[in-house]
Amino acid sequence: MKRSPEFSTITAAADGKPGPWTPLSWQGKPQAQAVAYPDPARLTDAVNRLRALPPLVTSWEVERLRALIAEAQNGRRFLLQGGDCAETFGDCRSDIVTAKLKILLQMSLVLIHGGGKPVIRVGRFAGQYAKPRSSATETRDGQELPSYFGDLVNRQEFSAAARAPDPDLLIDGYLHAAVTLNFVRSLAAGGFADLHHPEFWDLSSLHRADLPSDLRAEYLRMVKQLGEALRFMEALGERSVDDLTRVEFFASHEGLSLHYEAAQTRQVPRRVGHYDLTTHLPWVGERTRDLDGAHIEFFRGIRNPVGVKIGPKATPDEVLRLLERLNPSNEPGKLVLIARMGAAKVAPALPPLVEAVKREGRLVLWVSDPMHGNGRTLPSGIKTRDAEDIFREVETFFDVHKAAGTHAGGVHFELTGDDVTECIGAGLTEADLDRNYQSACDPRLNYRQALEMAFRMAHRMAGDQRTG
Repeated sequence: MKRSPEFSTITAAADGKPGPWTPLSWQGKPQAQAVAYPDPARLTDAVNRLRALPPLVTSWEVERLRALIAEAQNGRRFLLQGGDCAETFGDCRSDIVTAKLKILLQMSLVLIHGGGKPVIRVGRFAGQYAKPRSSATETRDGQELPSYFGDLVNRQEFSAAARAPDPDLLIDGYLHAAVTLNFVRSLAAGGFADLHHPEFWDLSSLHRADLPSDLRAEYLRMVKQLGEALRFMEALGERSVDDLTRVEFFASHEGLSLHYEAAQTRQVPRRVGHYDLTTHLPWVGERTRDLDGAHIEFFRGIRNPVGVKIGPKATPDEVLRLLERLNPSNEPGKLVLIARMGAAKVAPALPPLVEAVKREGRLVLWVSDPMHGNGRTLPSGIKTRDAEDIFREVETFFDVHKAAGTHAGGVHFELTGDDVTECIGAGLTEADLDRNYQSACDPRLNYRQALEMAFRMAHRMAGDQRTG
């Protein structure tokens, strides 16, 4: 008989380690980035309604992703994770969702060609509706209001009514995530993502005037070469071609709102443990990964693979204790460490962590997030990032793992398939930023910048293969 969520699945050891776990045991822990809902009764009602709704993803999808991540931990796959800094409900439109999928597909195709291994495609979509903030409040013209914490929590408009945390947005977030996932699954099932026909992904984006002719030519040449290689392998009856051409999308988001995550966490028939069925791959941010905090308490108890953002101030001992808390049995496919250091800090900060994890034999997938350590604010107040800093951090990430004899297992980008002007470089200067700056929070790579980034990574991966 299926047990209720109140039953624990992880129990305490006799030596003072964490106590029994339930989907609600996080409520007894300090919670960073906690939202102060003004009406607790309305929050309880919204959480109960959310708990009664069907899951957004399935346990077998989660287990499939765990298996793929386990292979990536052994160097047999590469993870590409990308999407919006913060999704908005208004962006739940077919053209916007399709544009995100196209750029992820095109980037993955480039990486497959350069790296010679399958790519795991993980979108920052269908749930990336909450964002941590450095300050709980924002002041404009002498008026202080709560900061905008994403559409899952409150609204962007700077007014007292809009900025008040609204628990009904938890339900709205679920509904928008459900629509997005349904559309993504329908596109994938309908052949949109068939690697036999990557020419269908080009449409107008590949032929825009601002895409350099050499980049366009290289992409088209690579598509032709890959198509010829696939046809040749199929003619030989090579079974591994199925693995290269199978296209799957997995969803991810930062698990910031534990009310949202816990309400959709449950046991399923014929499987052991609890699954957070809001998404396939939740991650814990740099601001919320306190070892004794609510977020680590919650995520230590679920079966999903879990990502953890690691900044430049993290120590080897701190990282090892996080790994022990989140994955005490050292199970493959469970943990993704997402290094977000900054281009100037990654070289001194990352090697001691990589060496410590390697020395202890811990199973993790190392992924580079070159976005969050490279932000800058211009005198005008506009936030931006430099594409050259972003690539320099990725390049150093590869260097560190090559020197350590470990696997550079993936990358994590904030990007969009649209022609935004939010990051400088690859054709954009500071003077261009106000032309089409749309992000609700942090600046994203646009279509051209993302595709250029993929080619530069692919060239590096191909070079490592030749010299490895």
